Amino acid sequence: MTPRALMIQGTGSDVGKSLIVAGLARAFARRGLRVRPFKPQNMSNNAAVTPDGGEIGRAQALQARAAGVAPSVHMNPVLLKPQSEIGAQVVVQGRMAGTARAREYQAWKPRLMGAVLDSFARLSAEADLVLVEGAGSASEVNLRAGDIANMGFARASLTPVVLLGDIDRGGVIASLVGTRAVLDPQDAALVRGFLVNRFRGDPSLFAEGMELIAARTGWPSLGLVPHFPEAARLPAEDVLGLRGAERPGGRVVAVPVLPRIANFDDLDPLRAEPGVSVVLVEPGTPLPAAADLVLLPGSKTTIPDLHFLRAQGWDIDLKAHVRRGGRVLGLCGGYQMLGTRLSDPHGIEGEPGEVEGLGLLDVATVMTPDKRLAAVTGTSLPEGTPFRGYEMHIGETAGPDAARPLLRLADGRPDGAVSPDGRVCGTYVHGLFADDRQRALWLARLGAAPGGEAYEAGIEAVLDRLADHLERHVACDRLLAIAREGAVPDGGSPAAMALPSGSG
Repeated sequence: MTPRALMIQGTGSDVGKSLIVAGLARAFARRGLRVRPFKPQNMSNNAAVTPDGGEIGRAQALQARAAGVAPSVHMNPVLLKPQSEIGAQVVVQGRMAGTARAREYQAWKPRLMGAVLDSFARLSAEADLVLVEGAGSASEVNLRAGDIANMGFARASLTPVVLLGDIDRGGVIASLVGTRAVLDPQDAALVRGFLVNRFRGDPSLFAEGMELIAARTGWPSLGLVPHFPEAARLPAEDVLGLRGAERPGGRVVAVPVLPRIANFDDLDPLRAEPGVSVVLVEPGTPLPAAADLVLLPGSKTTIPDLHFLRAQGWDIDLKAHVRRGGRVLGLCGGYQMLGTRLSDPHGIEGEPGEVEGLGLLDVATVMTPDKRLAAVTGTSLPEGTPFRGYEMHIGETAGPDAARPLLRLADGRPDGAVSPDGRVCGTYVHGLFADDRQRALWLARLGAAPGGEAYEAGIEAVLDRLADHLERHVACDRLLAIAREGAVPDGGSPAAMALPSGSG
């Protein structure tokens, strides 16, 4: 089969693009197609390590899993990892290329398009179908010049587009019709149809709405997708996806929500446990006294987030929790915060400097330029329980408590540190709780028993049910036909769709 592509763009952020692509990837892979997910540009601090030694957005790793293939850096060639309200680290084809403020980044885009199209060509060479996910909103015409994430990519690659709206947010008719109104005519011609996502209730009540959208836009309806509640069981790309998911009762795991929280999918397996309540502690709220475990999550900017933690008074709450005999686990950046000192002499995560840590572990961290990205296995100490996870961090941590490591990696390296009383510990390894063996061990430490299903098997089952859901409610055969037809609309011509000379 000639490689073909289809792009799902949205009327806004968080309309369900990632989920739809994951479900379609599983559906089409089950039909025997070689499917590859692709997102030209993503913005997320929730990243995944790839076997080829880089990092991509966590959503693209889930989509690769849905397609039945290993994740690759080419599935997300540009990853922006926010470090402040106006600046981000820029990762290109899996490796850090530098940092840029929002306005500076606009000047990066023309040369980044080369990397995007290179990665897209690599995936296309090995696929029957590339499912492309846009970023944010297709209607951000103020950012259209040099765009690499939405219509700029679609025009450069001649990829047909399906526009996705979210009825659960309200105003879906206006958002779809309004997008059509503001798009450049050549961009609008790339759109071959629309989907409406997250519908609740009787679909016949919105039949007139679907007809109105089609009449006002000239785009055909390709499906009205009912709300899929099980989506909450899949890893969320944005920390907003974790909110509102607390379960009353059981052992309480308290997680302070830091401004640059990273790799928060570490929490997903605990949230799935019926005997665990994961409490996200919002700014201005004290850590709950009833917590059995306080989990300090990863952070993209460890020192600024430590300042924020102190500003909330959480350092005081944390030390009171330890005095009461509570447990503390620091993951990656959270592990670094637990030490006595953090130094960033090169200004890797912000301004160069050194700060006092929380002092709950006798270790110190120095930020180093080299970033470790690797899948790892090993055993936890002292029980010898196996684990599988990944490392994604900068910095070297050492000190007396590191002589009591939490983990032993398969290559013999120790990892992490444990306090003399065993109640405070930290590790650089992410993904521990996704390993059923490790999750059972930690639940036992908290005096609870595992009651959920095997985590990885559960993810697979949800992806299958998501694919079934989309097969029922989306014109999947028509989507394949659109991909095969390419980006040339009825009556159009390839020349008419080409990028103007000199455009990004």
